[in-house]
Amino acid sequence: MTDHPPFSSGAALDSARRTLQIEAQAIADLSARLDGDFARVVDMLLACRGRVVVSGIGKTGHIARKIAATFASTGTPAFFVHAAEAIHGDLGMVTRDDVLIAISHSGSGQELLTILPVARRMGAGLVAITGNPASELAQLADLHLDTSVAQEACPLNLAPTASTTAALALGDALAVACLEARGFGPEDFARSHPGGTLGRRLLTHVRDVMRQGAALPIVAEDATLFPALEEMSAKGMGMTIVVGAAGKPVGIFTDGDLRRLIERHGDVRNLTVAQGMTRMPRSIGPDALAVEAARQMDDQRLSQMLVVDADGALLGALHMHDLMAAKVV
Repeated sequence: MTDHPPFSSGAALDSARRTLQIEAQAIADLSARLDGDFARVVDMLLACRGRVVVSGIGKTGHIARKIAATFASTGTPAFFVHAAEAIHGDLGMVTRDDVLIAISHSGSGQELLTILPVARRMGAGLVAITGNPASELAQLADLHLDTSVAQEACPLNLAPTASTTAALALGDALAVACLEARGFGPEDFARSHPGGTLGRRLLTHVRDVMRQGAALPIVAEDATLFPALEEMSAKGMGMTIVVGAAGKPVGIFTDGDLRRLIERHGDVRNLTVAQGMTRMPRSIGPDALAVEAARQMDDQRLSQMLVVDADGALLGALHMHDLMAAKVV
């Protein structure tokens, strides 16, 4: 490696801006160049009865892996196969019902040129994404998408930079076009991302996080305060549910209710929870989204909320801490 000039923040910023401008121009040129073949590829992908198999090698292999992941997470079943591994057995993953997308900037990668004829004999659909429409890979495919670029961002015009950016952007464009054509919505996205924030918000219901059974603090309407306080301390919800003769909740007794009773009466030893409870407490159904319960609790400045069925029978209770632990807020 030759000696290099001293680091200059100005030169670094100039380099970064030049790189971004070159890559942005590559994407703009690609957008202007799209034609009916793009729509035909989308149609092929939507008609695919199997999976979309994306393959490449080297830098385009990394791009292909990301494109496959984007397809899979947006409603188009897909996976990545490394071109070098494909010629040593992994091609067995491909079936006649699949569509194979081969990515190579030069269009002359030998590994891809080896597997495409085999995939064609299987009956799989073939799409090539290259920077050379006249390349052998482009000619072998059923459909070709051109990702040629005027120049790489690399000052030597050697390192794949603008070309890989263009290929990645085109893959995103295909995935989004398929997403829109399938009517893929937020709930579908959440099912593909159950561990993410959106997944938790759209897939977690009240019944999934509510406390129930022996974990619920419950006292009868005629209970005095000391048994109520023992129940509150044992269950750690900052309140106890008060049930009537029919077993349905008629109120809740909270720490705040206790303070207000003491302020009014001083000696509360002989009082019942019914004399200080909050009547007609807020409640929600078990099938509601947990995020909706969190919204209501936040709007009403509540720390707890009951969970009841359509007839008002007690099923469980929520504490804001439960929703925070479930990461829906």
